[in-house]
Amino acid sequence: MLGNLFLRLLGRRPRGSKSEVRDEERYEDEEPFDPLNPFPDPVVIEFRDVIDLHSIPPRQVRAVIEDYLEEAHRRRVTFVRIIHGKGVGVQREMVRSVLSRTPFVIEYRDAPPEAGGWGATVVTLEKAKGENQ
Repeated sequence: MLGNLFLRLLGRRPRGSKSEVRDEERYEDEEPFDPLNPFPDPVVIEFRDVIDLHSIPPRQVRAVIEDYLEEAHRRRVTFVRIIHGKGVGVQREMVRSVLSRTPFVIEYRDAPPEAGGWGATVVTLEKAKGENQ
C-alpha cells in the first residue's frame, strides 16, 4: 500500500492499475526505485546562520550538524543557531553531544526566548585560522 503511494507521488501507476503498460517497459532507462530512499540525489541547501532540524530525519541529524558546523567554520561564521525543537529533549541532547566534541566550538547555550528559548541552541565558534584579527 505504501509503495503504491510513493509510485503515485512520482507520477507512476501502481501494478494492476488501469494502464496495462508494465513498469519494466515504461521505465527501462530509469534506475530502480528504492522506496526507502525516494530522493537519492543530495539536496543542496543555501547556507544560513540558522538551521532548523525539524525536517531532518532523526538518523541523519548527527551527520547534518557535523557538516553544518564544519561549513560554518570554513565560512568564518562565529555565531549559529540550531533549532532542534522542545519535545522531550532527545534531539537537543544529540545536538549538544556533537557540539561538546567539536574542537572549534567555544560555547553553546539555550537561545534567548525570542529566538526559540530551550528549543534552539546558540553556538559560538572560534575564528578560522588564517583570518585577520
